[in-house]
Amino acid sequence: MNDKFIRSLQIDWNKISENSYLHGIPALRQISFLEFPENITIFVGENGSGKSTLLEAIAVAYGFNPEGGTLNYRFSTFDDVSELNQGITLTKGYRRAASNYFFRAESFFNVASKTEEYRGYTPKEIYYARYGGKSLHEQSHGESFLSYFQSFEDTGLYLMDEPEAALSPQRQLSLFLQISKMAKAGSQFFLASHSPILLGIPDAYILSFDNGELKRCDYKDTESYQIMEMFINHKDVLVGRLLDEP
Repeated sequence: MNDKFIRSLQIDWNKISENSYLHGIPALRQISFLEFPENITIFVGENGSGKSTLLEAIAVAYGFNPEGGTLNYRFSTFDDVSELNQGITLTKGYRRAASNYFFRAESFFNVASKTEEYRGYTPKEIYYARYGGKSLHEQSHGESFLSYFQSFEDTGLYLMDEPEAALSPQRQLSLFLQISKMAKAGSQFFLASHSPILLGIPDAYILSFDNGELKRCDYKDTESYQIMEMFINHKDVLVGRLLDEP
């Protein structure tokens, strides 16, 4: 039985305006129904292929603030949300998530600022204890994101748009471990990612948006893995070809 927080989605394209750019994204346009059978779903694909657009639409349809944060965060610094969420209907499971979070690398600074505002009158030493003892703004981008995410201990729903943008390879491995443990405990994750490290999380359900086609993809068939494998194992040959000028 599918007991996920988000079990599936449907897209009614009749609710999307005819002149919307969304109709021009091939992999996205072919989606009418998607089911999510695993606790970890990863969208992978080239820039502009639609993966982040779909992730954002799922988040907004579920009730998240478009710029990120938990379901309680409500703020806006720049309104550029696509209308895709207006056509999405989510089928939710019977469980209720104990915690939740939508991460966007480009707007995490704003989320961190809002977190400071929500502290209210809570003493700093108590409030910051959950983030390693320091304000999120006193940490690097990668440190603040990871410490913020690691403060979540409950089983919940987590959506992340290219979290690797803030993280070194070592920190990506830390996130890899955290996601794996939380997913085994019942949390559900949706990621849009280019990271060969995060794509390698065991039992992840990978959906590729490449070549204008949405399809399930094995880890070693992703372009992210293949390019990184080629660069590591055949660096001299690859670099030679890249730099070879007529």
